Amino acid sequence: MSDVRELHERLEATEELPVRPDASVWLGEAAAIAADLADADLPRSVVVDRVQRIEALLDEIETTGNERADEHVEAATRLAVRIVDEDG
Repeated sequence: MSDVRELHERLEATEELPVRPDASVWLGEAAAIAADLADADLPRSVVVDRVQRIEALLDEIETTGNERADEHVEAATRLAVRIVDEDG
């Protein structure tokens, strides 16, 4: 599984969990970007740019108020960092 697809799945997993309203806004936007990337055939530079946006959105979340969602956010953040770092 590609890191981008896993990133999308981690963010998608938060959609059905009860989270704080402020976190929901950031998660929703990040999940939408990740969904667009999951199956797209885009230049690496575009993927990296969009994943950096996801990383910035996730950075806005202190807590979701849900332990399982927090775990998904932490995993998604690690994946985003790895995707960006792979770019060198």
